[in-house]
Amino acid sequence: MPRYTVHVRGEWLAVPCGDAQLTVGWLGREAVRRYIRNKPDNGGFASVDDVRFLVRRCKGLGLLDHEDLLEVALEDNEFVEVVIEGDAMSPDFIPSQPEGVYLYSKYREPEKYIALDGDSLTTEDLVSLGKGHYKIKLTPTAEKKVQKSREVIDSIVKEKTVVYGITTGFGKFARTVIPVSKLEELQVNLVRSHSSGVGKPLIPERCRMLLALRINVLAKGYSGISLETLKQVIEVFNASCLPYVPEKGTVGASGDLAPLSHLALGLIGEGKMWSPKSGWADAKYVLAAHGLKPIVLKPKEGLALINGTQMITSLGCEAVERASAIARQADIVAALTLEVLKGTTKAFDTDIHAVRPHRGQVEVAFRFRSLLDSDHHPSEIAESHRFCDRVQDAYTLRCCPQVHGVANDTIAFVKHIITTEINSATDNPMVFASRGETISGGNFHGEYPAKALDYLAIGIHELAAISERRIERLCNPSLSELPAFLVAEGGLNSGFMIAHCTAAALVSENKALCHPSSVDSLSTSAATEDHVSMGGWAARKALRVVEHVEQVLAIELLAACQGIEFLRPLKTTTPLEKVYDLVRSVVRPWIKDRFMAPDIEAAHRLLLEQKVWEVAAPYIEKYRMEHIPESRPVSPTAFSLEFLHKKSPKIPESEDL
Repeated sequence: MPRYTVHVRGEWLAVPCGDAQLTVGWLGREAVRRYIRNKPDNGGFASVDDVRFLVRRCKGLGLLDHEDLLEVALEDNEFVEVVIEGDAMSPDFIPSQPEGVYLYSKYREPEKYIALDGDSLTTEDLVSLGKGHYKIKLTPTAEKKVQKSREVIDSIVKEKTVVYGITTGFGKFARTVIPVSKLEELQVNLVRSHSSGVGKPLIPERCRMLLALRINVLAKGYSGISLETLKQVIEVFNASCLPYVPEKGTVGASGDLAPLSHLALGLIGEGKMWSPKSGWADAKYVLAAHGLKPIVLKPKEGLALINGTQMITSLGCEAVERASAIARQADIVAALTLEVLKGTTKAFDTDIHAVRPHRGQVEVAFRFRSLLDSDHHPSEIAESHRFCDRVQDAYTLRCCPQVHGVANDTIAFVKHIITTEINSATDNPMVFASRGETISGGNFHGEYPAKALDYLAIGIHELAAISERRIERLCNPSLSELPAFLVAEGGLNSGFMIAHCTAAALVSENKALCHPSSVDSLSTSAATEDHVSMGGWAARKALRVVEHVEQVLAIELLAACQGIEFLRPLKTTTPLEKVYDLVRSVVRPWIKDRFMAPDIEAAHRLLLEQKVWEVAAPYIEKYRMEHIPESRPVSPTAFSLEFLHKKSPKIPESEDL
């Protein structure tokens, strides 16, 4: 028998339909009838006949015709909403689709799997899991470790041993022993009471990352969760059923309790949940629509689900991966600007950087040479000013290797910290099956990722700061020798005047966002948790800073391409012409003023999807192969503290990082 889940004024109702000839109008009336019946005051209506309403899908919000047959208009188990005429929006209304719905409308259930063992997840893997590219399964080794860990918990419960969080309360209530008959209720109460977050929910990509990362930590076998429960969590992930997790509320110790509790709340069938099939609905209905049952928590399992740094670290993974992508594309954008401003490549000479061999600096200088080497890639623009009397350029051009370089090294350092963190056990207490005991410690403290992400924000911001100054040089005719604001008929047209203002505004906002959050701490839990990391805010800030950097560089990319229009018919180097062609495939030149925001967003998406890197990278790598004695591959992903130690002979052994 087909069944539909219907939302009426904040209530979710399951409506079975036994007749294939029933209509959308019937479904709406039946849902309203059930709603009225469940309300003491009949919901304010005398009868169903008094109610006028519209019916629409939750997925996409498409309106449905009352006369259409249900079997034609809807799929079995579909989620719909009845909107009663004259109603104001319910105060607890959650839009059926999250922000950026266009990213999720194309979601297709993946066929490939990533096997998690708790030890080998990469930041790239986690971002891919967030995008819905893979499902999850456990390795056989992980399954055995989880089972052995659970045996320790079962033994503690059976023997009525007093252990924090298993047979006692939490935080200030650590000395309160809980009767065995109430241990399961203890775990449910923990999840409910700790689900205290506020703010907008995480978008599906970020919630998927959060859930995947928690699964990876549980797979390590130090949390005490049962294999049965962990497999249920994996089934929820694989069905893309994602709980409502508010983005604010964690202080980053004892772990990310509030967001992880909201995550667990959905798993036990409470609170809200989103899936591509349902949109937002009550978790129990979303789980049922995917053939899943709410998890029944055993002793310690609530604590196992909510204790750890996964909110900080999953957002940190996205931040560091996006930072890495925009950092390498920033070199390409800056090289294009240098060409337009008729700069010199002398500052990128190999010998200059060999005598100050910071790894990032050396690599950025190499990328500039690979894109601008006139012997390798003849440039008509460069040839046009070969014999000019300019000796050196402004710092924003000349010092790109030094400024961009340290941003790359910062990203590499942070990536090392985050990669370690995503494969770490961050619970409390920890279950050590080999010793047959649990030990309370402080691995849940988020100081490591918090400090690293504050550092990331500071480091990546500089790419926007220097980019904004290059945009100024492009727009200022006294510095660029190009038309003011890169447009013909200045005065009648304003060109890039306000696009530059937008870049300046974003850079200024970043300066405030770069103030570190991890220098703050507020005592919580009646002074039991008397030093915290504030890492949740560090992660969210870092992400916002990275996004602003992307947007500023998108504006510079557009401005540089517009500058080339005034140098035609001269051409730049082959790789930079390919970049120009890519931009022109989505944004046409400015002949006169037009609505500019969509063009900025189009350029932003090119950078976000790494299209600029994709077109230039083959030329960079070909140049590398032809100049192997001069350069070796250097990238943030290859960075390690071991490399720093080996390549820094002046650091004594006792001062090893």
